[in-house]
Amino acid sequence: MGQVARAPETKRALSGGDESEIGLSSAEAERRFAEFGPNEPVPAKIAGPLFQFLRFCANPLVLILLVASVISAFLGQAVDAIIIAAMIVLSVVLNFIQAYRSEKAVLGLREQVAPTATVKRDGNWIELPRRQLVPGDVVRLSAGDLVPADARLLQSQDLHIQQAALTGESMPVEKCVGEGASDETGATRPDLVFLGTSVVSGTATAVAIATGPHTSFGDIAARLSERPPETEFDRGTRQFGILIMKTVFFLVLFILVVSVAMHRNALESLLFAVALAVGLTPEFLPMITTVTLSMGALRMARRKVIVKHLDAIENLGSIDLLCSDKTGTLTSGEMELDSSLDPFGEPSERPLQLGYLNSCFESGIKSPLDASILKCPQPPSVEKCEKTDEIPFDFERRRLSIVVRTNSACMIITKGAPEGVLAVCTSIEIGGQCRPLRDEERKRCTETFRRLSANGLRVLAVAHRQVERAEGWKRDDERDLVLAGFLTFLDPPIEGVGDTIAALRADGVGIKILTGDNELVTKHVCERVGIDCASIVLGTEVEHATDTALFHIAEEADVFARVSPGQKNRIIRALKKRGHVVGFLGDGINDAPSLHAADVGISVAGAVDVARDAADIILLEHALDVLHGGIIEGRKAFGNVLKYILMGTSSNFGNMFSMAAATLFLPFLPMLPTQILLNNFLYDLAQVTIPTDNVDPVYIQSPQKWNVRIIRNFMIAIGPISSIFDFLTFYILLAVFRSSEAFFHTGWFVESLATQTLVLFVIRTAGRPWSNRPSLPLASTTILIVIAGLVLPFSPLARPLGFVPLPAPFFLFLAAAVISYLILVEIVKAQLVRSFLLRT
Repeated sequence: MGQVARAPETKRALSGGDESEIGLSSAEAERRFAEFGPNEPVPAKIAGPLFQFLRFCANPLVLILLVASVISAFLGQAVDAIIIAAMIVLSVVLNFIQAYRSEKAVLGLREQVAPTATVKRDGNWIELPRRQLVPGDVVRLSAGDLVPADARLLQSQDLHIQQAALTGESMPVEKCVGEGASDETGATRPDLVFLGTSVVSGTATAVAIATGPHTSFGDIAARLSERPPETEFDRGTRQFGILIMKTVFFLVLFILVVSVAMHRNALESLLFAVALAVGLTPEFLPMITTVTLSMGALRMARRKVIVKHLDAIENLGSIDLLCSDKTGTLTSGEMELDSSLDPFGEPSERPLQLGYLNSCFESGIKSPLDASILKCPQPPSVEKCEKTDEIPFDFERRRLSIVVRTNSACMIITKGAPEGVLAVCTSIEIGGQCRPLRDEERKRCTETFRRLSANGLRVLAVAHRQVERAEGWKRDDERDLVLAGFLTFLDPPIEGVGDTIAALRADGVGIKILTGDNELVTKHVCERVGIDCASIVLGTEVEHATDTALFHIAEEADVFARVSPGQKNRIIRALKKRGHVVGFLGDGINDAPSLHAADVGISVAGAVDVARDAADIILLEHALDVLHGGIIEGRKAFGNVLKYILMGTSSNFGNMFSMAAATLFLPFLPMLPTQILLNNFLYDLAQVTIPTDNVDPVYIQSPQKWNVRIIRNFMIAIGPISSIFDFLTFYILLAVFRSSEAFFHTGWFVESLATQTLVLFVIRTAGRPWSNRPSLPLASTTILIVIAGLVLPFSPLARPLGFVPLPAPFFLFLAAAVISYLILVEIVKAQLVRSFLLRT
């Protein structure tokens, strides 16, 4: 990718007193914040209330209706104009209030997991949200941190930075305090670190020289933000929108052609066609979706699951495969040192003494294994040692080395995975004596650590060598080492994790373990929690498998051992290509690529910054049962969104189809444009409380995905049932009641509103309507809207709306029609839902 040019604004911050190690005062930081703005590469686009309100008004159909209202007023139809405008304004206001409140609530949740930085303010080290950093702030960096701003190093120790986002380099680069070339301002400059990169190992303090859009990452972030990748939720919404658009287009075109052919009033026909389009379009879908997902996010927060992006809720509910590491998911991750053994498995203190020195002086992330080692009494040799160099851990070598000096002697001490350490050993230490590591001894050492692993113990190998030079060590210098022995650790399975895995499986979520541990430890733990270990795939098999072969391997196997971060990434991508919705649970530096690759990246509050930044979902507790609860909430949110869609595309479609058909034989419009809009507004108002509704258990028992074919089938099957009863109503109104035009409009308005509103009680559940009761708010709004529709013809609003009072016999017919309609819809729905939607 080449060098990254610095923004001109950055150079302005390079001079002056910004390099002080004292840091800034709070007052000075506030002044600079006002000057430079928040530390965000792409400033968050949080639109103000007025802009959001205008955005809702910018809906094309709303604009068409408002124009039609103005034209009506200009032609003297003032009442119609006022009614149209009032209903549109009420709809937009309701949409705006609900969506704005929901967005504010979700924004508050995101603030809980916003990235932070360790900053020196007023002489004290404190944790601040990253967005509050300003040029001149002194920050502290350690392994696992995201670099919070472009900064110049003031102090550093064995600092290695992963800056692939800027340069494309796959390997970390070493950074150190020094004189950078005056004309070298790119990512290759050794004394500069940059926003968008991460610390792999080491520690440092640095002074911020540029923040926000003025950083090197600012331009890149701006370009990336312009076109975010389409999520499954976005894709489903887009496909649904195309379906509705096609249906609306053909219906409106049909109405206009018929009206012109029958020489009807052009303006009235246009208003009728537009009102019909509005009636078919689920214009409350964005609000219903936002409110439903935000309420789901709030419920998930109470279950200790924080959502960073609302769309991730639907994706979380769609997960059918969860990929995770073993440590911290199946096991507690709280290691206990079990024993210190020589290369042949006999007790020996030597591996622990050397391992303690290695863990004490390493500057990378202290793993649970290191924490367990450092809980032991400190050997006297530690005080006599001075660290001189370090070769950081990486996931290819799977080992870490430090170089220490005692008096005039130097020693390299290496610890890591037994396979990785044995590969660079040529000698072994037994009883304080060193001897060559021949093939027979190598085989015996291998058998020792494999036996320990088979018993469920985590094993680290420890090796050493006396050396002459103290500095300038590289990975290639790890050779000719003396194997001192092994350290073993206990990491028992979490109590109850087997039951949680079984519960996830029962709810349609498979578990796949992707771990860097060896296959013996992995098998021991997986068997204890009920995961199939009949076929364990090793990283070497993944490495040599073609993409086509990996598709099959990834789907068939449940356990992958000794896999590198790159191999985890390949497995996840293979599963996605096979049509699975994949969640990945990770909390380490090496997990960031897989978190990005998965449909839903899941991390924990205590994870390193890199992992939390890459994740869509943050667990406040690292436990599978917490994640299981989040998945269930995601399915509930999706279920409520689906209810509105099925309602809008079935009963609405039937009513609009009836109106279109009625224009062929009626000498007048079947319903006035204002009445259509009022009908649609009241109907949508009844569904505003859908986000509060109880979700049918069947929606929760398996992953749910967008399926436009199913929605289309539901619309085609249920819609005509509504039309049958509409045509029956037409016949009764014309043949029995000999209705006038106003009587016809009123009668069909009441029947249409009652049937399409009350059918919600049938469509909202996969089972019988009484098997899963609606929420009180939903039941209340639905009943009140039907009552309002029945009362309107007798109210003072009747005349302006074109309604007339209806006789008592009509309401007897209405009751019979509604009951018959609901029974018939229930019969057809039962077949559709069971056959297509819920796959039961």
